[in-house]
Amino acid sequence: MFTSKEEFKEQFRKGVLDSYGRPLEESHMTEQFVVLERMTRVQTSKNWADTKKCVHDNEQKEVHYFSMEFLMGRLLTNNLMNMGYYEMVKEGLADLGINIHDLEDLERDPGLGNGGLGRLAACFLDSLASSSLPGHGNTIRYQFGLFKQKMVDGYQTEIPDQWMSLTNKWEIRKSKHMVDVKFWGRVVWDEQTGKFTHVDAECIRAVPYDIPIVGNDTFVTNTLRMWSSEVSDNIPTNKDFRQYSQEVNEICQNLYPDDSTQAGRVLRLKQQYFFVSAGVQAIVKAHLRQYPNLDNFHEKHTIQLNDTHPVLAIPELMRILVDEYDYEWLDAWSIVKQTMAYTNHTILSEALEKWPVDIMRALLPRVYMMIEEINRRFTGFVKEVADNPEEVLNHVRIIKDDQVHMAHLAIAGSYSVNGVARIHTNILINSEMKHFATLYPNKFNNKTNGITHRRWLAYSNLPLRNLLKETIGEEWIHNPDKLEDLMAFVDDPKIQEQFLDVKKQKKEELAAYIKEHNGVEVDVNSIFDIQVKRLHAYKRQLLNVMHIIYLYQEMKRNPEFRIYPRTFIFGAKAAPAYFFAKKVIKLITSVGDVVNNDPVTKDYLKVIFVENYGVTLAEMIMPAADVSEQISTAGKEASGTGNMKFMMNGAITVGTLDGANVEIHELVGDDNCAIFGLTEEQVQETYRSGTYSSWDIYHNDFRIKTVIDSLLSTEWGTSSEEFRGVFEELMNHNDQYLLLADFDSYVKAQKRVEELYKDRTKWARICLVNIAKSGYFSSDRTIGQYAKEIWHIEPVKKL
Repeated sequence: MFTSKEEFKEQFRKGVLDSYGRPLEESHMTEQFVVLERMTRVQTSKNWADTKKCVHDNEQKEVHYFSMEFLMGRLLTNNLMNMGYYEMVKEGLADLGINIHDLEDLERDPGLGNGGLGRLAACFLDSLASSSLPGHGNTIRYQFGLFKQKMVDGYQTEIPDQWMSLTNKWEIRKSKHMVDVKFWGRVVWDEQTGKFTHVDAECIRAVPYDIPIVGNDTFVTNTLRMWSSEVSDNIPTNKDFRQYSQEVNEICQNLYPDDSTQAGRVLRLKQQYFFVSAGVQAIVKAHLRQYPNLDNFHEKHTIQLNDTHPVLAIPELMRILVDEYDYEWLDAWSIVKQTMAYTNHTILSEALEKWPVDIMRALLPRVYMMIEEINRRFTGFVKEVADNPEEVLNHVRIIKDDQVHMAHLAIAGSYSVNGVARIHTNILINSEMKHFATLYPNKFNNKTNGITHRRWLAYSNLPLRNLLKETIGEEWIHNPDKLEDLMAFVDDPKIQEQFLDVKKQKKEELAAYIKEHNGVEVDVNSIFDIQVKRLHAYKRQLLNVMHIIYLYQEMKRNPEFRIYPRTFIFGAKAAPAYFFAKKVIKLITSVGDVVNNDPVTKDYLKVIFVENYGVTLAEMIMPAADVSEQISTAGKEASGTGNMKFMMNGAITVGTLDGANVEIHELVGDDNCAIFGLTEEQVQETYRSGTYSSWDIYHNDFRIKTVIDSLLSTEWGTSSEEFRGVFEELMNHNDQYLLLADFDSYVKAQKRVEELYKDRTKWARICLVNIAKSGYFSSDRTIGQYAKEIWHIEPVKKL
C-alpha cells in the first residue's frame, strides 16, 4: 500500500521493472499504463477483503444485481478519485515526467454494456459502494461487447470492440468458484431417488472474474462478477468437439447477438441462462459456506432482476432448491418469492421478452418444466382470487400462445416490482400490468432512476466542480441534495458569467474533438444542441433531423429567414439488424454533408454525428451541451438517464412529458425547460381513436410536406431511393410514434430556446437552476430508496 507520493513513485518504478524487466525511463507508455492500472487495483485489496469479512461476520443481508449489461466506463480515474489518491498519483507521475492524462487515454471503455440499462446498473454499483451498502453485480464477461461503430460513407458498420487488447488488470479470475451450466439433453424420472434428473446434457463451464467496485470516501468495496464460458471437464460425447468448443466461445463473444435467426435466438437464451445459473449457483454455495441450510436464504439475499433478461433466475433457484436440496415445492416457492425483485424498464411489447416454448423446452428442459409448474399453480391462484378469472388469465398467463412471457414470470415470482419513473410506474399499474396490479396490490412501487453525480459532474466536469466549490463548497459530493444551495447564487451576475465561461471551456474541448475526428469546424458560440442515446424509432432522432431539414429548407427558400447559429450533435449506435435505425443514421450524416458545406447555411447550421458513442465520449459531451434533446413519444421512454446527466451539467431540456422529464419539469418549472408535444394521455387517445392520419397532416402543413418530400429526392444524396424506408415508416406505416403530430410544437419549442439563448443572463440563470435542482437525480437517492423499501439492507460497518 502506498501512503505518500514518494512511496507511490518508488512502487511504480519497481512495478515497471518487475513486470517488464526494464527501468522506467526505457518503458513504453502502454507498459506504464498497465502497471498503474494493476497498482490501483491492488490498492483496493485490503478494503475489498475487509468488506467481505465484515459482511460475513455481521451476517448481513446482501443484494445481487443481475443485469445483462453494465456500462461501466473507464475505471482508472474513477477509482483513484473515489479512493482519494488521484492528486497524489497525478503529482507523482508528473515528478517522473509522465502526464497522467496520457495514461488515462489508453484505457478502453469496458465492452460490458450499450445503453441506459447498462449505465444505470453501473451507477447503481457506484452508489451502493459509496453508500457503504453490500451489493454486487452479476453479468457476462463479454469478449467484444456490442460492437465498435465505424462510420463508412455515412453508414454505420460494426467491427469487433477489442476492449481487452491491453489486458484488463481490474479483474481477478476466481477459478475455485467455477460451476457447470447445463444445456440441451432430456429429463428423466429416477425411480430409485424419486427425483427428476437432467441427463445427456451439454455442460459448459462458467468461470468468474471479479472486479472491485470502489466506494467514494469509504472502505466498502463491492464486487462486479463477470462469468466467462469455458470448456467443461464433462465434455459431451455426442457432439463434435470443434462444434462444442465454438458454441462455448460464442456465449461470451458479443452483447445482444443478432436474434433475427433461430440460431441467434438460441444463443441469446443461452447467454441469459448461462450467467443466471452460474450466479445463482455461486450465491447458494456461498450461503452454505456460512449457514447450515437454505431456509434463511431470502433473509440474507435479494436478487434484483434488471429487466427481463435475468428472469430465468426464478425457475433456476426453484430447480436448485427442489432438485439439489430436496425442498418441497411450496417451501421452495416461498424462498424464491421472498428473494427475487424485478425492475421493469419498458412497456414496449417488442422489449418485453417472450421465448418460444419449443426453443426453451429443448435448450433448458428441466428449467422449462419448472416454468410449466409455476404457470400451472399460478393459473390456479388466479382462478381462486380473481372475480373474472378467464379475462384476467388472458392477460397474465406465463405460458400463452406457445410462448413464455418473461415479464409475467418475473411478476409472479418476485416480492417487488418497480418502475423507473413515476409516469412509467403509473402506466404499469393502470394500463400495461393492471391485471397483475389487481392481483398483487402491494407489490408494485416506483423508484425513479438516478445517476452517480460523482462521475457525471465531480469527475467529468472539473471546471464546474471548482465553480461549485467556490460557491457552495463540496458537501454535495457526499450529499447531492446540497446542490440546492446553488439557488442562492442563480441571480448573481458574477456566478452567471463564471458559469458561461465554464460552459465555453467545455464546448471548446468538444469542438477540438469534432475537428480532429470529424474534420468539421464548429462555432463554440453557437447553441450546442445534443441528442446522444441508443438509436430507436420511439426516441425520435428522426424528429430532430426533420427540424434540421426544415431550418435548412427555410433558409434556402427565404433569404430573410435567419437563425441563431446552432450545432446539432448526434451520437448513437443502431442494432446491427435494425434497418430503419441505420437508415436514420445515414440520413443524419447525409443532411450534415449538405448543410455543413452549403455557403448559404454553413455559418448557421452544423450537423455532427460522433462515431462510436460511449461513456468516455459522454463524459466530454454532457458538460458541453446547451440543449438536451429528450424527445421520445410520451409514454414510451420509461425514465431516461441522459436527461439527468445533461441537467446536472447545466443544459436546458427540450422534451416531451415522458419518463423522468416529467419530474425534471416539476423540479425546474416551465421557465427552465422547454416542454412540447402530446401528453401520454393524448397519445393513448390518439391510438385509441384510430383517426390519426399522417397523410392528412402531410397535406395540411407545407413545412412537413416539403421535409417529407425531400426524402424521396436527391437533396440528401445521389439516389432518390436511399431514404424510401424512412418515408414509408412515416407515411405508409402511419407514423407510429407521432412525429408529425408533434412537429409544430417541437419547432415552436426550439424557437423559444433560441430566443432564451440570446439573453445570456437569462440563459445562465436557467442553467444554474437546472444544476441546483439536479441533486434529486443522484443514484445515491435511488439506491437509498431501494435499500430501505425493497432490499432491506444496512450499511457495512467495521467490526
